[in-house]
Amino acid sequence: MALILTFLGKSGTPRTKVAIAAAKLLASQGKCVLLAGSAEPALQILLGVPIGSDPQEIAANLQVVQFKTSVLLERSWEDVKKLEAQYLKTPILKDVYGQELSVLPGMDSALVLNAIREYYESGKYDAIIYDGSGDTTTLRMFGMPESLSWYVRRFRQLFVNSDFGKAISESPLIQPLISTFFNINWTADNFGQPTNQVNNFLDKGKAALADPKHVAAFLVTTPDPIEVASARYLWGGAQQVGLTVGGIILVSSDSNIHLSEEFTPLPVSVVPDIKAEDWQTLMDALPNFTAQAVQAPKPIEIDIHERKVSLFLPGFDKKQVKLTQYGPEVTIEAGDQRRNIFLPPALSGRPVTGAKFQNNYLIISF
Repeated sequence: MALILTFLGKSGTPRTKVAIAAAKLLASQGKCVLLAGSAEPALQILLGVPIGSDPQEIAANLQVVQFKTSVLLERSWEDVKKLEAQYLKTPILKDVYGQELSVLPGMDSALVLNAIREYYESGKYDAIIYDGSGDTTTLRMFGMPESLSWYVRRFRQLFVNSDFGKAISESPLIQPLISTFFNINWTADNFGQPTNQVNNFLDKGKAALADPKHVAAFLVTTPDPIEVASARYLWGGAQQVGLTVGGIILVSSDSNIHLSEEFTPLPVSVVPDIKAEDWQTLMDALPNFTAQAVQAPKPIEIDIHERKVSLFLPGFDKKQVKLTQYGPEVTIEAGDQRRNIFLPPALSGRPVTGAKFQNNYLIISF
């Protein structure tokens, strides 16, 4: 499967230059690469070619595409209507057309993530380089599979346990009415069929995100203290959504600048701030992305034998981290990110017996 690589950081143009150079570098190594960006003009200007909403080849082994959310919505809407038709005998959305829909806040991230998933699963590419906003919006986008799976899992169970849910799945009086509207008989045995289908879909996304061989991010910063602080904040936020950060790319004309203390234990690669036509100089300075991502600290590690869960939360101190347990799962708040940890059966339901913040790790005992 392909490697999905994205870059995080406050510096917009330097980050886009690094994304372009990374795509060119991997393509020069014989890998089939898709460079994907938003509808912003920077990528198109730096490449010097018009970019459409379908992949187009701009060099050997290198294709580029621009994610236009209105186009993505139109394409995805047909899939939504097909899914509705599987369950409703008289579909409600059949007369609503994708061409007339507007993109609501938050929909753009879901549409882009779905587009990346489709290119990932197509098997056409060895690497997909995503040049997004590089901020918390990008983090929330990559964290969607885990966030949505919690909502599906939690609210499905609440619905099943409710009197209404039990009536739908068990009552012989309601079943004829249900059969009038739906293509399936919702009994206790098949009630979970639609949500199981969604969960399988989300589980694939979570599995890919958890494997740095398939999904990884790199931080891009300049020596500016504000940008360094922003990069550290995004580093911690990435861990909260389960996204592995493989290293730091410092854009600077001064090769003597070091930021190792701020980003230990990640390696820092210093690259020049080049002009658009001097891609080779930047390409030569880039790290081995896959090797660094695999060696980076994992966002979460679960030790069933020791009954411990360790979360890597750099960029935060213990005052910024909050742990709560209201049900079978544990919730971690760090910065403006919240993560619900789905525990394995051996730990699920066990109360937290202790927690400590040590060396950028939150270590939870059960």
